[in-house]
Amino acid sequence: MKLLRYGNKGREKPAALDKDGKIRDLSFHIEDFNSENLNFETLAKLQKIDLKSLPEVSNTSRIGPCISKPGKFIGIGLNYSDHAAETGAKPPSEPIVFTKTTNCVIGPNDDVLIPNNSKKTDWEVEIAFVIGKETKYIREEDAPSHIFGYCIVNDISEREWQIEKMGQWVKGKSADTFGPIGPYLVTKDEIPDVQKLNLSLDLNNQRMQTGNTSKMIFGINFILSYLSNFMSLQPGDIVTTGTPPGVGLGKKPPFYLKPGDEMRLTIDYLGHQHQRVK
Repeated sequence: MKLLRYGNKGREKPAALDKDGKIRDLSFHIEDFNSENLNFETLAKLQKIDLKSLPEVSNTSRIGPCISKPGKFIGIGLNYSDHAAETGAKPPSEPIVFTKTTNCVIGPNDDVLIPNNSKKTDWEVEIAFVIGKETKYIREEDAPSHIFGYCIVNDISEREWQIEKMGQWVKGKSADTFGPIGPYLVTKDEIPDVQKLNLSLDLNNQRMQTGNTSKMIFGINFILSYLSNFMSLQPGDIVTTGTPPGVGLGKKPPFYLKPGDEMRLTIDYLGHQHQRVK
């Protein structure tokens, strides 16, 4: 299923995309897509619903974040071999783990705001996985049974704050609007092979990033197993898994987002995002 949330900010309702690409209201069947409801029992109930029998939502409605109030928003850094090379970094021997504070979460087409005093706000198209049940100390081969689905993330990053301000990356990853997610939370059964997906990001109609999840240094199942040794994860937690080459930091010379810019992101099976920069 392709699950989403629509409506004004803070008042979004749950919905699903039917086979004809129409948005159908699910609010009579589920309160929201949050930590209480993003589990496999709920999914089994939703899969039995005839979506065409549900009210159709106007295609002019705002699409909100596909998850409401995630408990954790975790990122994996330098996880594509070709991205590590463009930044001049040595490929990591273990996953680099950071957090994005959840205040950064916005809808897939909401405006991205450059923070006060920012000089180096950058873009990163990424695929994220969403947890579907309590996860702790799991084996890599068991990871798929803990993944509810996948979504697009634009891991907006302020490079000066991330790299030059000392301390943890979280400072450069967590400003308001730095975490567009969605449009859809796509259940894993809709994706033939998550390690063979194309990703792209265009800036002002010019291609910046082109990649494929086959270039990940650490695959998704390994990442989830690895994380589960350091922390428990709960339903609705988001883990975004790194970006392919083509970020502003890697350009020669580097350049960054400015007001008026427009970003378009695409990942196979997961839909599209479109953000304006202000």
